[in-house]
Amino acid sequence: MANQRVLLASASPRRRELLGAAGLEFTVGPVPVDEDLAEFAEPAAAAVELATRKALAAARVRGPQDGPWLVIGADTIVALERGGKFELLVKAEDEREADTMLASLSGTRHQVITGVCVVRTADLARWSGFERTFVHMRTISEAERAAYVASGEWRDKAGAYAIQESADRFVTRLEGGGLDNVVGLPVPLCLELLGAAGAQKVR
Repeated sequence: MANQRVLLASASPRRRELLGAAGLEFTVGPVPVDEDLAEFAEPAAAAVELATRKALAAARVRGPQDGPWLVIGADTIVALERGGKFELLVKAEDEREADTMLASLSGTRHQVITGVCVVRTADLARWSGFERTFVHMRTISEAERAAYVASGEWRDKAGAYAIQESADRFVTRLEGGGLDNVVGLPVPLCLELLGAAGAQKVR
């Protein structure tokens, strides 16, 4: 299947940069999907489900008539455990919600989970997985939160912070998974799934 083309079903510039740095040639083609997580109590299952929805939706738009494609879907969730239950944080809708998210994450050890799904357009076969990184965040003062929210950097970021930008000053340690996972895409996992689906090797 060396002639399989690759489609990234995401508008995220961070994912594009990570895949490009890995030497992968791909096309970008996101499609809207239902992102309701009400039925999910476990963050990894939620992340994989959303990644699968994105990949399947984009694969169906392409269809087998458009030639062979491998479609990558990915979704990142920040999860905060409270009393044995998880609060799933996706993207903040506004400044007030961003401030609330940052306040809840301040001084915590929380999880960042990215689900990845690869779908083959020829028959909608799929390969999926996830990576989990534990993020240790120091206490963030009210003034720091206010300045960060005012910067707008939180927009379109799970948990309302971007570790690859100035929010790295709030993070003291990563445990388990890699930085690329926290940024938005665990590249080794993504390449592994593409390989399992029949993509050409990349450097």
